[in-house]
Amino acid sequence: MIKSTLKIFFYTRYFNVLSGGYTLKSAKPKKKLAIVTCMDTRLVNFLPKKLGIEQGDAKLIQNAGNIITEDVIRSLVVSIYLLGVEKITVVGHTDCGMAAANFEDVRNKMVERGANPNFTPDFEAWLGRMTCEKRNVIEGVELLKTHPAIPKDIVVEGYIIDLESEVLERII
Repeated sequence: MIKSTLKIFFYTRYFNVLSGGYTLKSAKPKKKLAIVTCMDTRLVNFLPKKLGIEQGDAKLIQNAGNIITEDVIRSLVVSIYLLGVEKITVVGHTDCGMAAANFEDVRNKMVERGANPNFTPDFEAWLGRMTCEKRNVIEGVELLKTHPAIPKDIVVEGYIIDLESEVLERII
């Protein structure tokens, strides 16, 4: 009996250490928050620290350039209606690669590697043209606030992180 109890304690303790002390019991975010942000690797540890979030606090939706696409909206709909999200935060950052992306280069590299960039009628729109990080956040917030699938009682706000100064600024 004692041996079994110790074994269960050991495995539970081991799992908790591996998972950072979280048992990962619920898929619902503790802070009822969804964050839409960029997939930039510089944000991996920096963003949670700046936003004061930990594992399990928020749903994190990432893509190239934190551009609000139909797939982002689909994820937000699931987050709101199935997981209890009440607030959406769109977070952009300075020096975003998508603001300087050359879509012709992407197209050419796809062809060089045997892929077909003509799988979509508007390649640039599909890839996500963005020229100003701040404007992208503002437009994303405005789109979410007016989208028919997002209820009006959801708080939507936008921030930009200056990666050089490490300042997080609310812009909308």
